Amino acid sequence: MIENEELIYQGRVIRLNIEQVRLPNHKVAELEIIHHPGGAAIVAIDEQQRVCLLNQYRHAAGGYIWELPAGKIDNKEPHLQTAQRELAEEAGRSATQWHYLGHSLSSPGVFTEVIHLYLATELTSMTSQPEDHEVFQVEWRSLNTALQMIYSGEICDSKSIIGLILAAHRLQQSK
Repeated sequence: MIENEELIYQGRVIRLNIEQVRLPNHKVAELEIIHHPGGAAIVAIDEQQRVCLLNQYRHAAGGYIWELPAGKIDNKEPHLQTAQRELAEEAGRSATQWHYLGHSLSSPGVFTEVIHLYLATELTSMTSQPEDHEVFQVEWRSLNTALQMIYSGEICDSKSIIGLILAAHRLQQSK
């Protein structure tokens, strides 16, 4: 339970608070908590059983990394709507079938962000509309290749790792 909170910073995406909280053991701790609206990531599988990957520039990661199409929840929209919007904007695809795979907590010790993971199939092409601050190349790889990229360390983004593994499991179970 929060007993006291102090706003340190409010930006376009995050809010940083110092929060005094009463823990389950009845002790009080002072925590730095970053509040984030959350997001959605999409494992989009095409008719050739290839998955959409972005080779995206991330300043905070020190360069280009491999990721799934993903983005933050805007204006408290439902997370499925976020997933649909981001697949269209980044991959230039819409999907007829959407399957919720679960969610991931980015860094629950300090960060409130929840990433909702989806499997999207029965894709159709449309015009992509990346935002001005996004720098990436879209590539389609077999799911097995994407999984090998995880095992080799080439894909190190946690939401992408979790999404790809959950999607592979779901697809295997549906055979």
